[in-house]
Amino acid sequence: MQKQRCQWCGEDPLYVRYHDEEWGVPTYDDATLFEFLILEGAQAGLAWITVLRKREGYRALFDQFDPHKIAYYSDAKLAALRLDAGIIRNRLKINSARQNARAFLAVQAEWGSFSRYLWHFVGGKPVINEVKSVADVAAKTPLSDKISKDLKARGFNFVGSTIVYAYLQATGVVNDHTSDCFRHQECSQLSP
Repeated sequence: MQKQRCQWCGEDPLYVRYHDEEWGVPTYDDATLFEFLILEGAQAGLAWITVLRKREGYRALFDQFDPHKIAYYSDAKLAALRLDAGIIRNRLKINSARQNARAFLAVQAEWGSFSRYLWHFVGGKPVINEVKSVADVAAKTPLSDKISKDLKARGFNFVGSTIVYAYLQATGVVNDHTSDCFRHQECSQLSP
């Protein structure tokens, strides 16, 4: 019998693997949280599958998402990245990676980890929603509004409420797998 999944992932093998293995898994690792922060910002205005298809290009070109390296990228390095078709070549999105790396490091310095900062908004445990269909999933919430506002105040870019909500879903801060999806219960059980 075929597993029931959230409708949004369709049948593309890359999307299905992402849905089945990553999306909605509570993530406490700063390296992974930073990677998703950059990728969600790159996705703004595009389909997530576009970003997934370029993910390996991002990893190669952005030093495996090392914020310590990205924070010190020169203007020349950022300009060179815009020439590579392995990533989304939007100047503002590429430049925001450096700004976000700097802001990310500042949060780590203040909080001890970005994970501690992010998860404090939900008391350290994922918000588990009971969503019946994709149509019931919010594009943004008061939680994403609050986090977005705080991130912006800390100097982050490409962190509007809708992007932040997608980030919270991707990193498992919010579990929005539909209630009939096999991953809903699995991800709920991954909570600390």
